[in-house]
Amino acid sequence: MTLNKNLLEILICPQCRGKIRYDEKLNGIICDRCKLFYEVKNNVPVMLVDEAKKIS
Repeated sequence: MTLNKNLLEILICPQCRGKIRYDEKLNGIICDRCKLFYEVKNNVPVMLVDEAKKIS
């Protein structure tokens, strides 16, 4: 499953307002600056900082 490219172009990290990237293997969105992972559930990115997972 992949996300719509137009959607990915307009999404930003809600914490730092930086660029994000989609990780197809993990099925989620990653902000490399904040080291946060945002899950995609039912083809909808959950872009809530409180629900994001910290990555290393």
